[in-house]
Amino acid sequence: MRENWDEFIKFFTSLKLTVVLLALSIVLIFWATLAQVELGIWGVQEQFFKTFFVLKKIPGTEIPVPVFPGGYFIGGLLLLNLIFSHLYRFRFTWGKSGIQLTHSGLILLLLGELFTGLWQQDYQLRLDEGVEKNYSESFRDQELAIIDTTHPDYDDVVILPDRLLAKRGGKSGRAEVQHPKLPFRLVVRDYYPNAIPQTRDQVPPNAPSVPPTTMGFGRDFTVIPLPLSYRQDQSNLSAAVVELIGPDGSLGTWLLSAHPFVRPQPFEYAGRSFELSLRFARNYKPFSLKLLELRHDVYPGTEIPKNFSSRVRLSEAGAQADREVLIYMNNPLRYGGLTFYQYQMDSASGYSVLQVVKNPSWMLPYVSCILMMAGLLIQFGISLFGFTKKRSLTAATATATAAVATSASAQPPPAKTAKPRRTR
Repeated sequence: MRENWDEFIKFFTSLKLTVVLLALSIVLIFWATLAQVELGIWGVQEQFFKTFFVLKKIPGTEIPVPVFPGGYFIGGLLLLNLIFSHLYRFRFTWGKSGIQLTHSGLILLLLGELFTGLWQQDYQLRLDEGVEKNYSESFRDQELAIIDTTHPDYDDVVILPDRLLAKRGGKSGRAEVQHPKLPFRLVVRDYYPNAIPQTRDQVPPNAPSVPPTTMGFGRDFTVIPLPLSYRQDQSNLSAAVVELIGPDGSLGTWLLSAHPFVRPQPFEYAGRSFELSLRFARNYKPFSLKLLELRHDVYPGTEIPKNFSSRVRLSEAGAQADREVLIYMNNPLRYGGLTFYQYQMDSASGYSVLQVVKNPSWMLPYVSCILMMAGLLIQFGISLFGFTKKRSLTAATATATAAVATSASAQPPPAKTAKPRRTR
């Protein structure tokens, strides 16, 4: 047992492991950089860095197999290698305190990157001039919303995330949902992660068939499935065919699409009014933002952008917050655990888009950089002090040696004494 533990420690504290992991990380980054041309930033992050293994499908099948270590795998082993090396190889001494502090900052940096990958959430908030809004929308995730609009003062909403729509199961082969707030059951007949709406009379002959629908938008339109896109400037617009089933049987079949021109589809049942829509996932907040003014400044005499800025009003009733804030490049708004960055703008259409980031660990990279900088400065100071002290000691020794030699050479030679003569 002791031998196994020693071998375990020897493996995780090995310098060879560090070198191999650094070499693998270089290959991974180079490969991901080449793949970014086709996949974009989002796809590269998901397929190369936010995973334990890079997966590729066997040609001709849908079976994924691991072909290379992913970011979580390499980063996790590097973190363990650094921690175990600290515990078993490095002994704390004041002469090495700077190195200890620098390595602690590096460990904190790796942990911060891990927490960011696990906890960070990114949304976008589109604000039209003069319009107030209290929710932001996901860049990629979508949801099916069943909205009860019966009450004149509020809407009662039931949300189904897209991962539930894509889930296989149930008698239909797809998801089946029965929510306590709904007087009917929802059955997903088919789901398309990316599809574009098209009128039925313009569908190409070789297009995949979509289940027929009997209600709303789907009576005149259908969708054409498309391959998933991972480009940063493109969004996957999902579509779904759903059937609502009440106690007395089917209420009809609807075609839903997340495309912007597809409006919520209303219907009546059991004396209540409902709407069905497939939209980008929303994140509601206890406060609201209203766009008061947007500016797109350019350098005089040119069309080169100089500055993008949005002047917004922040309002929250419970916190009694009511103030104006100017958001521009490198000057975000931080409020309620969220950070609002200036992301996009269209001054001609009168709207501004803010990127909304929720990252509880956003301070860790700053703290780790401060620790590493302080550690390097301390270690440099210790080395400089030791070098100066050693040099002063060497100079003092040399001076003392020279003084002794000079003193010895300055003394007169000892006088010769005459030997007494012997008399007979």
